[in-house]
Amino acid sequence: MGSICLITGSSGLIGSEAVDFFSDKFEKIVGIDNNMRAQFFGEEASTEWNTNRLLSEVSNFEHHSIDIRDVDDLEKLFQTYGSEIGLIIHSAAQPSHDWAAKEPITDFTVNANGTLNMLEMANKHCPKTTFIFTSTNKVYGDTPNGLPLIEKEKRWEIDESHPYFENGIDENMSIDQTKHSLFGASKVAADVLVQEYGKYFGMKTGVFRGGCLTGPYHSGTQLHGFLSYLMKCAISGEKYTIFGYKGKQVRDNIHSWDLVNMFWHFYQNPREGEVYNAGGGRHSNCSMAEAIEMCEQITGKKMNYEYSETNRIGDHMWWVSDVSKFKKHYPDWNWKYDINDILNQIFINMSNR
Repeated sequence: MGSICLITGSSGLIGSEAVDFFSDKFEKIVGIDNNMRAQFFGEEASTEWNTNRLLSEVSNFEHHSIDIRDVDDLEKLFQTYGSEIGLIIHSAAQPSHDWAAKEPITDFTVNANGTLNMLEMANKHCPKTTFIFTSTNKVYGDTPNGLPLIEKEKRWEIDESHPYFENGIDENMSIDQTKHSLFGASKVAADVLVQEYGKYFGMKTGVFRGGCLTGPYHSGTQLHGFLSYLMKCAISGEKYTIFGYKGKQVRDNIHSWDLVNMFWHFYQNPREGEVYNAGGGRHSNCSMAEAIEMCEQITGKKMNYEYSETNRIGDHMWWVSDVSKFKKHYPDWNWKYDINDILNQIFINMSNR
């Protein structure tokens, strides 16, 4: 096993959590992040504060401002470390389906071509490495909206007789013949590439299709970072807009630490081209309306919000991830945090930032 863990998007939510998590498990953590989040969503979404935090707090962390679309810069980095790289966590991405529609070429080249570049560099310079990719439940498009949903007082819920009621949606749902959003399409391309490098070239690759990934290190904005941005508005009084579905759309939310802990379990016994749904499941989920109530309770302030009848294209009315497959393969893993833990941590972090 190599002595280096390479993390793309290392100043983002999942990347920075992974830097912290793996810093005592590898001799060196090499981070790649060029703060494109500020380009995507404006200066308020800049991750520079997180880069500075990691550089000051993690002694074996090394930061590289590289664009994953730049093969020459990636080549130099991989030539430097080669087979010493034992684990790659690829979490760099353009993460918003709204933003993707404005600049489809940028979205696709970052998400799909960038992932292909990382896979090719790994196969060329460190083929025995474990390659972990943060995919998304948006690869299923809006297929979940065809499920038999029932309207409750504060949420949509699936019919109790449906197989998905107990644990949520599993990996057997089709990713074909559905409206994905352009973001979803670029992530499908990346998702399938990561599977293919595992199955075709025999690399150890894992695809984690996340629900709402969240936690205290999120630089949330309106276009990305649901709970983080919601709490930001709850604290500041800034107006929050609910888009469609009567505010009853359900999201499962997984804490960044719990997701990175899934990566750790996979790394210790990796598989070739494996796919997992990764979210809060029945353990940690909420509707928009329920999340607003929780934010109001935590902050002690009424939220300033408005409702727009127009839902986001390709948005899910109800999503709960079934993580049974991962638990079967890695029975020692379980969640550590639930929705209340997550919102309280975000509140404390934002209040102190």
